[in-house]
Amino acid sequence: MQTLRRIPTWISTLLVALFLFVFVYVANANGWITPYVYNVIQLAGISAISALGLNLIYGFNGQFSLGHIGFYAIGAYSSALITKEFTSRWSGTQFSALSWIIAGILGVILVILVIKRLRFDQIKKWLNSTLGELKGFERWILISLILLVIAAVIIVLGVAASWVLQKGLQALFDLLIPALPEAIGKNVLMLLALLAGGSLAALVAYLVGLPLLRLNSDYFGIATLGFAIVVYTLLQNSDLVIATMKGARGMVEIPRWTNWVWVAAVLSVLVFLLRNLVYSSYGRAIVSVREDEIAAKTMGIDIVQSKTLAFAIGGFYAGIAGGLYAHLVGFLHPSTFDFVRGFDPLIIIVFGGLGSMTGTLVASALFSAIIEGLRVILPQGFEDWRFVIYPILLLIIMLLRQQGLLGTTEWGWLRAPYAPIRDVPMVSGINSVNREVA
Repeated sequence: MQTLRRIPTWISTLLVALFLFVFVYVANANGWITPYVYNVIQLAGISAISALGLNLIYGFNGQFSLGHIGFYAIGAYSSALITKEFTSRWSGTQFSALSWIIAGILGVILVILVIKRLRFDQIKKWLNSTLGELKGFERWILISLILLVIAAVIIVLGVAASWVLQKGLQALFDLLIPALPEAIGKNVLMLLALLAGGSLAALVAYLVGLPLLRLNSDYFGIATLGFAIVVYTLLQNSDLVIATMKGARGMVEIPRWTNWVWVAAVLSVLVFLLRNLVYSSYGRAIVSVREDEIAAKTMGIDIVQSKTLAFAIGGFYAGIAGGLYAHLVGFLHPSTFDFVRGFDPLIIIVFGGLGSMTGTLVASALFSAIIEGLRVILPQGFEDWRFVIYPILLLIIMLLRQQGLLGTTEWGWLRAPYAPIRDVPMVSGINSVNREVA
């Protein structure tokens, strides 16, 4: 009997995604939608990218984070520095910011890997046994100084490696990117800026998460909120370090290179990566931590590693979204990244359903449509009432459907993959045989 096979879910999902992409692209090209609506659609896609990252942290991993807006800001400002330098040469060169950010990221990663490789705990044990003749307090001071010296030497070597790498990267970029056709060179630089901003946000998330992820969920949320406030304060005074960031006045002259093609392409790639991550062995470990940390630890899952991985990847998504936002509006101000705005992605993932990628995508579109739609619908002078109306709508939905719009339900290819269908050959010619028992 021939087995009835399903049509692969990725085909239907791909068709829907292509239809939405082509519809928006053609509608904008032919003037069927206004530039304002086109801008709102792009903002919805950018919000979806940021919210997907927070959903990995909170929805799938169960870590209540209020500092997501900080990683969004890091990605926005760092990518804007790269592209603005290319167009305005604020540093005197075109690729200094890009090369320094990449070299700095690689230098920090090198320092982290060396420190982990050395295993300071084992060095400390060896020093304790070697210096056993000293008194306890004297031994502790001497061991601490030795470890500090070793760490300082590693950091100095990391800085030196970053400096050498920066010089090489800048020479490489100065040679290759200007040699490309203008349109291709611009898109290559945009891609590098987004990846650099997202990677820097992920690295900061990793470093911040190392001490903070040992806290319980409520305390972790307060600690991440403090991190967001620190980032906001630093941005207010950023012009003291880099003049072109303008601090509290706001960063201007950012090239507006973000369009629907960029937003749709980046969103599609990141949804693809997140879906495959969630259903991989690493993703199962991340979800198991949310369900029961004690049971997950009993099964041999590294709790700290799973939390840190989810937090860093979530920061990467926020950094990418921030880079797209910076190149959409062309202007960055610290007030855009205050802790109040940090609740927007949290509202989206709760509204759509914690642990649902489909719910996050749908809720991002609805959230942007409600916020901007109320701006148009409400009478002139009452636009700010939208910040009263939409929380009421959200409250009603939460009272009627506490699991969010979709709960943990997924659609199409975003659902958990089925077990592969295998044709098992029928075994024939086997008859039961009555055996005599002697």
